[in-house]
Amino acid sequence: MNTKLIFRIAKSLLLARWRQTLVAAVGVTFSITMFITLLGFMNGLNDLLDSLILNRTPHVRLFNEIKATKHQPIDLSGRFKAYHNFIKSIKPSGNSTEIRNNGLIMQALQKDDRVLGISPKMTAQVFYNVGEIDITGVVNGIDVEAESKLFFFQDYVTEGSYLDLKNVPNSIILGKGAAEKMLAKIGDVIQITTPKGERFPLKVVGFFQSGIIEIDKVQSYASIKTAQKLLGVTNSYVTDIQVKLKDMTLAPTLSKEYAHIFNSDAEDIQTANSQFETGSSIRTLISYAVGITLLIVAGFGIYNILNMMIYEKMDTIAILKATGFSGKDVNRIFITIALSIGFFGGITGLLCGFLLSSVIDQIPFNTAALPTVSTYPINYNLKFYFIGISFSLITTYFAGLFPARKASKIDPVDIIRGK
Repeated sequence: MNTKLIFRIAKSLLLARWRQTLVAAVGVTFSITMFITLLGFMNGLNDLLDSLILNRTPHVRLFNEIKATKHQPIDLSGRFKAYHNFIKSIKPSGNSTEIRNNGLIMQALQKDDRVLGISPKMTAQVFYNVGEIDITGVVNGIDVEAESKLFFFQDYVTEGSYLDLKNVPNSIILGKGAAEKMLAKIGDVIQITTPKGERFPLKVVGFFQSGIIEIDKVQSYASIKTAQKLLGVTNSYVTDIQVKLKDMTLAPTLSKEYAHIFNSDAEDIQTANSQFETGSSIRTLISYAVGITLLIVAGFGIYNILNMMIYEKMDTIAILKATGFSGKDVNRIFITIALSIGFFGGITGLLCGFLLSSVIDQIPFNTAALPTVSTYPINYNLKFYFIGISFSLITTYFAGLFPARKASKIDPVDIIRGK
């Protein structure tokens, strides 16, 4: 049968009951709109929450962990070699946390085509001196330019300039929570006590806010040279080498490779932040589940409407079959009706979903805990729109399939006799 004729008949049947058609299309439109908006918002929220940690986390971190020596003296004795030796209260070995030959290691990493960049780092446990009170703190010694390029350090400096760490000698950027405890302002000079008991004055040049309050209460940043002065170590002293890869998925493999090559401990980003990935996966799964549920509900609406249309158009179906239309042709007509509702309702839903997402994206969202966020987060990934229109067509196809098969089996003789 002529395809164009089938489309014309489907169009006539749609327009004949345009109110029911409109209700079905609105149901699909609403479902797709909520599907796109919900997925965009939830994935935007996932990106926001993950970025608080993942943007500040290296893909691979090289370090030397303080741990007990695997081989104890008794294991080296030939006399007790055949015995099972149980040793209690084993103390950590006296190995330093310093990464030795770190200059050569960083040169090797920079030549690796899989590496986007590296940033050396060291950590100093200190006490912030506030009058007679000492507040526990951590000073992170960083390469300011590398940290800003690879880990967006400048985005989290809410007051002052991050470059002052490099340009101003003996300077520090305090965590917002730590600054509030000390009532410190930019330009103030604070006193810090090092692990060796020495006092060291540092000038406050800015405030840092990660969005995680407990971290901001203790953490601060200084240039790596200033941190080395605090600990009284040489200019080559580094405790961490942070590696950012071109492809983050390679991190687990490369961490094992680097640990073996450079004889150090290594931790990949997936292991370090597995709880965040789990939370993101669950939130995304919930979003898809709700969206698909909405589409299925809309599909039942289309199913009911097409069923009613079949009962009301029994005589029309009988005439079509009596004039030469086969059961397959009738089946195609009703499938075309269902897919037309799904297509036009879906396209309208995509447009409405995009517009609603854009509106949400402009709503102010200001909170002291998230200094880098000014509006509600939305993810405009085209994948969501493709999934939305695909599910719209699939749902409406199956919603129309059973009524269409029912219509194709109608015997025109029985209908005409009944009339």
